[in-house]
Amino acid sequence: MSMKPPIIFSAALLLTAVSQAKSTKTFLEEANKDLGKDIISVQRAEWVQNNFITMDTTILASEANARFGTLGTDYALQSKKYRGSSEDEKRQLYLLMGFLNLPSPKNSSENEKMTQLKAELESAYGSGKYCKNNKCRDLQTLENVLAESRKPEELKDAWEGWKSISIPMKPKYQKVVEYANVGAKELGYKHLADFWKSKYDMSETAFEKELDRLWSDVKPFYEQLHCYVRTQLNKKYGDKVAPKTGPIPAQLMGNMWGQSWENIRDIVGVDPKKSLDITSLLKKAKYDSRKMTKTAENFFVSLGMPTLPATFYERSLLDKPRDRDVVCHASAWDIDLKDDVRIKMCIQIDEDNFRTIHHELGHIYYYLAYKDQPVLFQGAANDGFHEAIGDTIQLSITRQYLQDIGLLKSNKAPKDADIHYLLQMALQKIAFLPFGLMIDKYRWQIFDGRIPYDQYNTAWWDMVEKYQGLKPPEPRPQDAFDAGSKYHVPSFVPYSRYFIAHILQFQFHRALCETAGFKGPLHECSIYNNRQAGDKLWKMLQMGASKPWPEALAVVTGKKEMDATAIREYFAPLETWLKEKNKGQSCGW
Repeated sequence: MSMKPPIIFSAALLLTAVSQAKSTKTFLEEANKDLGKDIISVQRAEWVQNNFITMDTTILASEANARFGTLGTDYALQSKKYRGSSEDEKRQLYLLMGFLNLPSPKNSSENEKMTQLKAELESAYGSGKYCKNNKCRDLQTLENVLAESRKPEELKDAWEGWKSISIPMKPKYQKVVEYANVGAKELGYKHLADFWKSKYDMSETAFEKELDRLWSDVKPFYEQLHCYVRTQLNKKYGDKVAPKTGPIPAQLMGNMWGQSWENIRDIVGVDPKKSLDITSLLKKAKYDSRKMTKTAENFFVSLGMPTLPATFYERSLLDKPRDRDVVCHASAWDIDLKDDVRIKMCIQIDEDNFRTIHHELGHIYYYLAYKDQPVLFQGAANDGFHEAIGDTIQLSITRQYLQDIGLLKSNKAPKDADIHYLLQMALQKIAFLPFGLMIDKYRWQIFDGRIPYDQYNTAWWDMVEKYQGLKPPEPRPQDAFDAGSKYHVPSFVPYSRYFIAHILQFQFHRALCETAGFKGPLHECSIYNNRQAGDKLWKMLQMGASKPWPEALAVVTGKKEMDATAIREYFAPLETWLKEKNKGQSCGW
């Protein structure tokens, strides 16, 4: 008799679980179906808006996003009623809560206003131009000035000119933040900052601590690179333009945001004869945008992955049109959640674009790998994974790879070539790390109220100095909104993913090189044409978001923790070299 109550109680629990599982199953089936349908509508509307920037396309994209925002928020709110009886159901419910970047307010009028403002911000960025003396220049033109000019006044003018386009964005940005904070609170978060930080299979506090831990592991190397580059800039421009100590003037870094220093490699002593001058190789071989893209596709195919659908080349934008404004910022698109994948990119024939197209196809192959998953699982293990895949492939763009594809006659490297190559890579990869970290740290403080409206720009430059060790050429206007000059800010794209990707790509690269059986320095490894490495990578890509990211990470690396030691291993010869070069210098800022 004493056993009956537990048995009856267990049966009751079982019946409840079955009933709940059935209703949860139905709810998730409906959510996947409805959200999938709306995602396709949004993707089509945004594709047109990005490629044909007009008042009408902006409105159409805004309306599509408003409908999707309402639907996504409604499903997120409903999901709080369900618990799920299987790991798959629990996972989908968790992902449903964080499905949107901008949670919409339940109030339809506020939702419409938010999406309209966001569309206007994106259009303002895409059509932004700096006009002076009856001459207007877009971002690409201004970036070319920063990359190529060595005249301080020209650099300062181009740098400040692009910053002017974001000043009108400031009040609209603030209103979008206000509306999104309302949406986040309705979902049970304190503000948009906690909502963004909640998407990483750990608590918001733990996530921020994890980023700080990883940064502390790589910061000493960044400081050595910063010290060396500052010394070389001082030799080039003198004390008045480029002081020997303190933060470096940002307009001198060869990039609009100082996130990559690759364009000043000539100043810092990278010898193109000893390093890899891929730009010259591409032009000599008469590459065009299609051949650049096809070469990148062939890399993935060499790993055992499928060829791209024919529609990819029919529907992608690979060249900047002459007759209209487009958003040239490179992006990869999954239009129908199946096979209609596309690239939108104004390809130029140079090394940066060659690497970028390999990166963008990393997104495309991720889309194709998880296309048979439920809609809620059609994403990366975390958003950093999505960015890391193409970057991992980029690390295989070595001398051996360039020889294999016929761009380089011999992979035999001249003396000191390793240092020149690693220095050039560090100007891209290591220079980026503090920028990748601070963008969201800055926005989180806007979202949670720590940075008030009148301090947007002051707080921005405080963070730029703290993390990057850079400063503006002269004090910035109080009403400026310099953060808005970076695409991801007005478009509300979370940025921690890029910092995470810069950690993961080296971790993935080391693990895949081990799988490929490579013996030698990590920076010389290319997994091109290695099916064993490709099979392991494809297996992880097919998982999509179906498992927490530590499990996906373990498929490739065998470990469940992010690890920055692979970066230090990859750049070890350069770090030793930099320390020697920096002897006697006052490093830090």
